[in-house]
Amino acid sequence: MEGQKFQMHETSTNSQLLFWFFGIAACIKLLLVPSYHSTDFEVHRHWLALTHSLPLTQWYFDETSPWTLDYPPFFAYYEYILSFFAHLIDPQIVDIHRGLNYKSNTVVYFQRISVIVSDLCLLYGVYRLTKNLESRKRTLMWVLVVWSPGLIMVDSMHFQYNGFLLGLLMLSISYLQEGRDLMGGFFFAVLLCFKHLFAVAAPVYFVYLLRHYCWKGFLRGFGRLTSMGVVVMVVFAAAYGPFLYHGQIQQVISRMFPFGRGLCHAYWAPNFWVFYITLDKGLSIFLKKLGLDIQAPAASFTGGLVGDSPSFAVLPKITPIATFIMVLLALFPCLFKAWKNPQPQLVARWIAYAYTCGFLFGWHVHEKASLHFVIPLALVAVHSLEDARHYFLLAIVSCYSLFPLLYEVQEYPIKVLLLLLHSILMWHSFSAQTTKDPAAKMAVSAKREKRSSSLGALDATVEKERILIGWIGKCYLFGLLGIEIWGQFLHPYLLGDKLPFVPLLLVSLYCAFGMIYSWIWQLRCIMIST
Repeated sequence: MEGQKFQMHETSTNSQLLFWFFGIAACIKLLLVPSYHSTDFEVHRHWLALTHSLPLTQWYFDETSPWTLDYPPFFAYYEYILSFFAHLIDPQIVDIHRGLNYKSNTVVYFQRISVIVSDLCLLYGVYRLTKNLESRKRTLMWVLVVWSPGLIMVDSMHFQYNGFLLGLLMLSISYLQEGRDLMGGFFFAVLLCFKHLFAVAAPVYFVYLLRHYCWKGFLRGFGRLTSMGVVVMVVFAAAYGPFLYHGQIQQVISRMFPFGRGLCHAYWAPNFWVFYITLDKGLSIFLKKLGLDIQAPAASFTGGLVGDSPSFAVLPKITPIATFIMVLLALFPCLFKAWKNPQPQLVARWIAYAYTCGFLFGWHVHEKASLHFVIPLALVAVHSLEDARHYFLLAIVSCYSLFPLLYEVQEYPIKVLLLLLHSILMWHSFSAQTTKDPAAKMAVSAKREKRSSSLGALDATVEKERILIGWIGKCYLFGLLGIEIWGQFLHPYLLGDKLPFVPLLLVSLYCAFGMIYSWIWQLRCIMIST
């Protein structure tokens, strides 16, 4: 009885502390209400009006705005629910005939607050994942996720609902880690019906659930496979059933997968294709100087437009199917490991790796998609020193790669301050974790003994370098500072308005090296895991 009371008291205390973390994040987001927001703000405002003003049968046919509905049905239903509250606050928010770019204070505050409230899903996902962790690891994960500067910049400034969607992903992972595979599969199916871009991890889910949940002998396995299939089918039927009934599935699918868009987004995500495009441009310039007749494409990748991908000057044109195959090939080692030894504690690592593969090799990747693997990797980072070191570097690179999204002058000190504060918090939190964690102490002691035996002496700074990145990592991070100084100060001073795409190109290229390193590092960890 006393033990139950103590556990209930500890759970209550943890919940209160987590809400305190959430409250601080919410206060920061409220202060950012007047800040810049992208066209995504009008996209979601229009979707509120669309779902409120039109019958369901016209949602995926509407063309009263360039921002047509292209998310799966559950997100459309979500906008429909929000629209009723929006109508109570300001009927013009949901008036589809009001026109574009309605920016009254009512719509700004409503949509900003809707993001903060929807982040309660993220809060619950974090709570479920951390409720059984020791205090230090639990607090560290809250710092990494709830106070993520990338989420704040993308959702509460640029404007999207990634926190809500990542909350669903974290709920799914929490159930998988508990061995409750049916619930884990259910929440992932729900997530896919909110945003289909999360389907990159579907092969990992399929292989893991088939091996861990369904592979239990013929009769028992068939029963479990049937149960999982029924759960997924019910979720998809709830989402797509009304549109299937009205014969509109083809229209819904065509809106969700607009492959007419180009290989890269308007601002190049820091992935593999940045190197490919840059190499093509470099080769075309070099071959022209040699006197060869190289025809450069009429459309430019640096024009910042979202449209059909132009042909390359030298290298072969990339098609959506080619990127799909590359993602699957990159995923294969992870799928092999998930089948060979399906361990619940490795699920978060595998899912994060899947989203890393999608980010690096996928078609028309948004730079914001780095959050899809950075946030799940926070679940891994709290458990080992090496994972913490990797995460520290990756989180900084990911956040910095989002800087060009907030390009207005008044937001510059905000994004810099958010990154600096979070870096300091990570440094302090990881330091405290490795100083007090017995497992980390043992790992450090083992390294000390090994170094002493090989070198005959132990450097006095080892104690301080438990969580410090190596000199290569330090040089790389200082390079980010150099890229920023060039883009913000030297380029405008030396070149003026000439070559305006160069600062963006440098950010993408430089951050892409960090992303490639993270992918290789994750792949190595997966391959050596037992």
